[in-house]
Amino acid sequence: MQVEGTQTGHIPNYLGKHTEGYYNLKVGFQSPELLYKGFIFQFFGDAVRERSDLYISARTDYPGLLDSLRPRTDHHWAFDRYAGRLELERSFKPGHYVLEPGMNVVEIARMLKLGMQTPVRVTLNYARTRAFLASRLARQLDADSAELMRALTDPQLAREVGTDSLQLFSIFIPNTYEFYWTVSPEDFVRRMRKEYDRFWTPERDAARRRSGLSRDEVMTLASIVTEETNKADEMPRVAGVYINRLRKGMPLQADPTVKYALQDFSLRRILHKHLRTPSPYNTYLNKGLPPSSIAMPSVAAIDGVLNFENHDYLFFCARPTFDGYHSFARTYGEHLANARAYSAELNRRNIK
Repeated sequence: MQVEGTQTGHIPNYLGKHTEGYYNLKVGFQSPELLYKGFIFQFFGDAVRERSDLYISARTDYPGLLDSLRPRTDHHWAFDRYAGRLELERSFKPGHYVLEPGMNVVEIARMLKLGMQTPVRVTLNYARTRAFLASRLARQLDADSAELMRALTDPQLAREVGTDSLQLFSIFIPNTYEFYWTVSPEDFVRRMRKEYDRFWTPERDAARRRSGLSRDEVMTLASIVTEETNKADEMPRVAGVYINRLRKGMPLQADPTVKYALQDFSLRRILHKHLRTPSPYNTYLNKGLPPSSIAMPSVAAIDGVLNFENHDYLFFCARPTFDGYHSFARTYGEHLANARAYSAELNRRNIK
């Protein structure tokens, strides 16, 4: 059999763009063998030209999958027929998939049917509240922020991982982890508990015992240190001030706890009226540590607490140079002098 034709528009559409080798502009198609080869090429020839990430949500239907897949692949006719044989419309798995150059439609369809996902990298860093953490995770995982928030506040899940809903926020250690994009919020929390236990090496636990604090208390104090300074080299000194105050039974008087009590993180200046805010998190009104972390502590702050500096400072305030460091004082009189210098600079800069 020979199919005549000298225009590319005469090429049967199921052969798509891949016609070189079996179409001749002068004499047409050469033979049924070449037609067969073209047919096979649709299934086993390269369908992916460049690498791309394909995200298929658990909320995506089959037309939505095809809408995402079509712009990234060729040989749609062959894909539809092979997908039909696999009943892919009813059996595809959501997930994050990587389409690599050279993949054919058979490999792509099988990958989607078997759920052969590629993990994604999820980065945990600074977060002040569970709601903020949930919204940030929702940008990195398939779960939405409401689902994640339910898991982050679930008392039953907290008990399952060996804590309570108040302390659950403290088990998240800032780092970059690999997860499947479709991990459930509950399994995400369970994994983070394992990472938390792995973080607490024998060396860290030995350092913790020197402070006299529990793991939860270390995380809570480290969250305050995180909020007080972003200078890693200063964190052990700041932690030492709070350890000294705890040992003397003095209120911590940590300004970040007042911001947390008010849930107003935009405050640049803590006034006397703010110090009277009734809350168990207000360390001006309550002695000891607040009930739980006021932020996700940095690893540097955690290690700063574990390796706190031995000194006799009881006070500190920001330097008037605004370089991010603090002035430390042993007496209240010294502290007042430092505080007045800082306050004067705030006034000079018209910071309210």
